[in-house]
Amino acid sequence: MPEPARLRNKGTAMSDDRHVINALPPVVTALCLIAVAVELVLSAGQAGLVGGPTAIGWRLSAIQDYAISPAVVDYVLGRGDLAPDLLKRFVTYPFVSASFTQALFGAALLLALGKFVGEVFHPLATGAVFVGSGIFGALAFGLVAQGSQPLIGLFPPVYGLIGAFTYILWGRLGASGQNQLAAFRLIGFLLALQLVFGVLFGGGLTWVAELAAFSFGFALSIVVAPGGWRALLGRLRQR
Repeated sequence: MPEPARLRNKGTAMSDDRHVINALPPVVTALCLIAVAVELVLSAGQAGLVGGPTAIGWRLSAIQDYAISPAVVDYVLGRGDLAPDLLKRFVTYPFVSASFTQALFGAALLLALGKFVGEVFHPLATGAVFVGSGIFGALAFGLVAQGSQPLIGLFPPVYGLIGAFTYILWGRLGASGQNQLAAFRLIGFLLALQLVFGVLFGGGLTWVAELAAFSFGFALSIVVAPGGWRALLGRLRQR
């Protein structure tokens, strides 16, 4: 008996969904799952669905315990305090968001850019760009910002992935003889958007962390991209 078209289409759709999930680099999937799991717990607590009355303050407690602030950077760099409670914040702050919406947008960008970069870079290199960019962005933020303004959310390390994305495009455009400046359109658009939102609604200095993370992600990609280290050595020898 021929298979009904409805069942065939359903099977095809399920197969496509599995293909999309399987196509995601494992390191990107793991990072996204951590961020989503944390946000689901915080949002459920904020809504009173779990944890009782005290759960309403879970997000604030998470920010206090895991976020980066200028004071944290001052203790680490200025005073040489390498206490684990301070150092952990450089890698935990991306997984705590100010709201469900911020977490949702951050996770969506992480999946999109992580998939693109992860298809070119080794998983360890992709993870290094994410973590390293997040740390560098946090340091830059802490050195420029003042007071107790916290840095949280996925956007700084995601901007690091944008840096890697830009490097990949830059290389491909150069290989095909096209204008390599076109690779910087995305970051240019995002920075212009940041400027508009800052003028209209005000804002802090999180853009400092994002721009620093982008720069770090681009620079690190020169080394960790496939063949990048050999190409870098070759250019240095030519000089």
